[in-house]
Amino acid sequence: MTAYVSAFDLFSIGIGPSSSHTVGPMRAALAFATALADDGLLDRVDRVTCSLYGSLGATGIGHGTPDAVVAGLQGLTPEGCDPAEVRRAWIDHLDGAPLTLAGTRAIAFSKDDVSFVPRTRLPGHPNAMTLHAWDQRSDLPVRSETYYSVGGGFIRRDGDDPSTVLPSTPVPMPFRTAETLIGLCDETGLPIDAIARRNEEALRTAVEVDAGLDAIWSAMHECVTAGLADTGTLPGGLGVKRRARAVRERLDVAEAESGRELPTEWLHAFALAVNEQNASGGRVVTAPTNGAAGIIPAVGSYYLRFVPGASLDGIRRYLLTATAIGSLFKANASISGAEGGCQAEVGSACAMAAGALCAVLGGTPRQVENAAEIAMEHHLGLTCDPVGGLVQVPCIERNAIASSTAVSAARLSLHGDGTHLVSLDTVIETMRQTGVDMSTKYKETSEGGLAVNVIEC
Repeated sequence: MTAYVSAFDLFSIGIGPSSSHTVGPMRAALAFATALADDGLLDRVDRVTCSLYGSLGATGIGHGTPDAVVAGLQGLTPEGCDPAEVRRAWIDHLDGAPLTLAGTRAIAFSKDDVSFVPRTRLPGHPNAMTLHAWDQRSDLPVRSETYYSVGGGFIRRDGDDPSTVLPSTPVPMPFRTAETLIGLCDETGLPIDAIARRNEEALRTAVEVDAGLDAIWSAMHECVTAGLADTGTLPGGLGVKRRARAVRERLDVAEAESGRELPTEWLHAFALAVNEQNASGGRVVTAPTNGAAGIIPAVGSYYLRFVPGASLDGIRRYLLTATAIGSLFKANASISGAEGGCQAEVGSACAMAAGALCAVLGGTPRQVENAAEIAMEHHLGLTCDPVGGLVQVPCIERNAIASSTAVSAARLSLHGDGTHLVSLDTVIETMRQTGVDMSTKYKETSEGGLAVNVIEC
């Protein structure tokens, strides 16, 4: 089975603050409501309940999970909604006020219809939710479904083959491992981005591929721009102030006074900008998750601003290379913090950005693989312990630091010929094993690490 995941699945335009805790549950609730409508069951439904298990139950309020569930039940989509409609859909809902199921059927709904069950972890995945549609004339539900939010906004219904999360359409250049991918490059003489492009063009036309990649980058760029302009305090109660605009203003002055560019500081500002937008529930692109959404846009912005000869065509190559690398992580390990800790989110994104930057800087496929390996190797064991269950501390700064690591890994790999001791495949498998061994309290439950100790200080 191929590992390849389309760029348009891996980089999905959605909303913050979390791909697994906001976007995924919203898609699951939407799928549930749509199934009721498709099967002609809406007229029988008087009430819908949702139970959030494991990590969804533990940090759901901080991630806006119940708001996302309500929005999805109403028929809203992550890519098409106004983020403001989602942000307080559950918090501000008046008990007993109607909820318009699938956009057509008005049912009574109370906030207690969403329940939190953090101590119960279903075997299918740590991010689990069960929805019931009820008919008051019967003690039995009209329909019940359990969904798993498996990272990056991807969902899987309980009972479905896990492989159905990945696209089933055959691609002309399938690969499951980095070794196979490099082998394809050797056989064809093509770089990694061209391998990815051939697979994309088996799914849509070349014009559609370019337009889609441009739309992804446009959304990333708009997120950076918005984050560099906004001020204020992030929601959630921690009192975290936005910093990206202040950093941008200081950099403008410093560069004007010194007459020299400050690329590393700008790289940090770009990442802060995206993750502050994400933390506020704004429009972001999963890359490959929301918690790690700032790294690929930041490194791409660094490339466009500071690399001579950079172009939007280079950005397309950048995104396609990142897609091929991200596909390996999704197929062979995880991109879910609730499953593998933050190594699965920030580590994967850092590896994707490092390899992609190496490619557009002129790196060979083996140098690209080396860059991704270096970046991931130095994120092994990274825990996910968000303070207050919010995607703010340490998540925002972590994206800025990982962006620097990605650039360093790319440039370090270019000093060699791609020959190295530890392969990307080995590091990905090590990340998977480390995630299995990692204590649950360090996997997006806010039950350990900073999430506990900051509160006690």
